[in-house]
Amino acid sequence: MKNLVILTGAGISAESGLKTFRDSDGLWEGYNIEDVATPEAWQRNPALVQQFYNERRKSVLEAQPNAAHYALAKLEEQYTVTIITQNIDDLHERAGSSNVVHLHGIITRSQSSVNPQLTYPINGWEIGMDEVCELGSPLRAHVVWFGEAVPMIEAAAKIFMKAEVFMLVGSSLAVYPAAGLINYIRREVPKYIIDPKIPEVSVRGEVIAVRERATVGVPQVVEELLKSY
Repeated sequence: MKNLVILTGAGISAESGLKTFRDSDGLWEGYNIEDVATPEAWQRNPALVQQFYNERRKSVLEAQPNAAHYALAKLEEQYTVTIITQNIDDLHERAGSSNVVHLHGIITRSQSSVNPQLTYPINGWEIGMDEVCELGSPLRAHVVWFGEAVPMIEAAAKIFMKAEVFMLVGSSLAVYPAAGLINYIRREVPKYIIDPKIPEVSVRGEVIAVRERATVGVPQVVEELLKSY
């Protein structure tokens, strides 16, 4: 089966009711990014950061996968699919996708505040300020904050180089290093970009632009790919 690589961004989760920090007012659920999504914020006010991600986790658990998530999962019937997502929710997995790489972590797990490789499942939606890892340090959300390294970026680049079909869904390609991954796609690979506002891309070869929101455009493209396989 052909290798189909998909990069998803906030646009696909927005249709399930999950907001992105790139709202027009520059805030994420009413908070400045610098106050809740940086290592410095954690040092200054860990209780605020913990509360913020607990609330986001509750929203994620209440949200449901949408038509775009389910359509992408359906591709596994005829393709070897890898979804690389910039999102920290688990909606792809709940829709049935079996191979998902989370570039920026996943909010449904916690991690040690001194060793990010130590991660744990969360029972419910809250991490308490008294919860610690096996090293004795406080637990925090398993997400990559601004200013932190993206540990999965090299593995993702290797996946992109092996793509035989590529799809970009709901991403403005404004966040690096994730945005740079498209430069690893070979010229001959067909590239589908699905978003109401197609981002400016300087990729080699054919680009098929689908100017629709994810829940409309993704099922259309998936149907085309399944028919043409």
